[in-house]
Amino acid sequence: MTRWNLRRAAALAPALLLGGIFGVAAMGAGPAPGKGGPPPAPVVAGQVKAQPMPVLVKAVGTVEPIESVAVRPQVGGVITRVAFTDGQDVKAGQALFQIDPRPLQAALDAARAQLARDHAQAANAAAQAERYARLVEKDYVTREQADAARTQADVFAAAVQADQANVEQAKLNLAYATVTSPVAGRTGAVLVKKGNVVAAGGGPLVVVNQLDPIRVAFALPATQLAEVRRRQSGAPLVVRVRPSGGRDGEAVAGRLVFVDNAVAANSGTVAMKAEFANGDDALWPGQFVDVEVELAVEPAALTVPAVAVITGQAGTFVYVIDEAGKAQKKPVTLLRTVGGLAVVQGEVADGQAVIVDGQMRVVPGGAVMVKGAPGQGKPAEGGKPAEAAKPVEGATR
Repeated sequence: MTRWNLRRAAALAPALLLGGIFGVAAMGAGPAPGKGGPPPAPVVAGQVKAQPMPVLVKAVGTVEPIESVAVRPQVGGVITRVAFTDGQDVKAGQALFQIDPRPLQAALDAARAQLARDHAQAANAAAQAERYARLVEKDYVTREQADAARTQADVFAAAVQADQANVEQAKLNLAYATVTSPVAGRTGAVLVKKGNVVAAGGGPLVVVNQLDPIRVAFALPATQLAEVRRRQSGAPLVVRVRPSGGRDGEAVAGRLVFVDNAVAANSGTVAMKAEFANGDDALWPGQFVDVEVELAVEPAALTVPAVAVITGQAGTFVYVIDEAGKAQKKPVTLLRTVGGLAVVQGEVADGQAVIVDGQMRVVPGGAVMVKGAPGQGKPAEGGKPAEAAKPVEGATR
C-alpha cells in the first residue's frame, strides 16, 4: 500500500466507525411495542337451548301407491274411444275406454231370443205334463208316458234357467265394453290407442295409481323392533318423510300403519309402512325418501346449531363465549341431529352463546367479536348470549 492510501484510510476511519454505531442503533430500535394483543376474531354466535326434541330413527324408504291397477279389457273388440288423457286424475267408475259394443249387443239380443223360445217351450211342456198327470189317474195313459212328459217339462225349465244366465252374461259383456277405472287415482300413459283390437284378458290398457292417500315402505334394524312395538302400543307412531336430498322444512308427516310379522333373514331388518295424506302430490310412486320415525320426545334436550359442532382429533367440541368475551373450547357428545339443530351432552348449559361461524379464526381463550350483535365492532362483553344468538338456525360456516 502506498503512503497516499494509508493517509486516506486513516482519514476515513472515524467516519466509518460512527456510521456503524448509528446503523446498529437503528437496527436495534424497531417499532414501538403495542399496548394490546392480537385483535378479536370476528364470529357469528348461536345459542345453547334446552327444548323438546324428538327421538328419531332414520331410514330410506320408497313411495308406493296403496292401489295400483293395470286396467285390462274383459271383452274383445275394437277400441272406438279413449276418454282420458295421459296423466289425468280419474274417479272410481269413470269411463276410460269404449270397445265397439255392436257385436256384444247382438249377442245379448240372441240370448234374449233364445230365452223367449225356451220359455215358450217350457210352458208348453209344463202344461203337457199336467195333462198327463190327470190322465194317468184315469188310466188313459201309462205311468211311463206321464213320467216322460214331466221329464220333458223339467228339461225345458232348466233350459230357461240357462238362457237367463246367458242373457245376464251378455248384459255383463255389453257393460264391459265401457272400460272404467276401478279406483280413484292418476292414469299413466295410454298403452293402447283408438282403433286397435284388444282381446279379453289381454295386455293392460293403462295403469292407474292411487296417490292420495299414499304409503312409504321402509325397513328398520331388528334391534329397533322392540322399541317401535312398545311405542306403538298407544297412538300410532309419527313418521316424517322428505324427498332424498330435499331441503329442511319439506317433511310430510304421516303415521305408521304396518309392521311385518318377521325379520328378513338376509338383512336383519323389519319391513314397515307409513301412510300419508298426499293432496298436494308431494310424494310420488317410486320416489326415494328419507324417513324419520319419531319414537319419543325428549322434553329438555340441550341443542346447539349443528354448524357449531366441530370434529377434532380428540372428538367433537364447540366454542362457548364466556362472560369476558373469550372463546372457550368445550367438549361435547353429539347424540343426534334434527333438522339444523344438534342434540348434545357435555360442558355446555342452557343460554350460553356458542360460535357458529368463524371458528377457523378462533384461538381457545382468545377474544372474539360477535358480528351482528349489539355493539358490533367491539369484543363480546358481559356474557349476554341471548343477544349474541343470531342466527340460531340455518347459520352456515
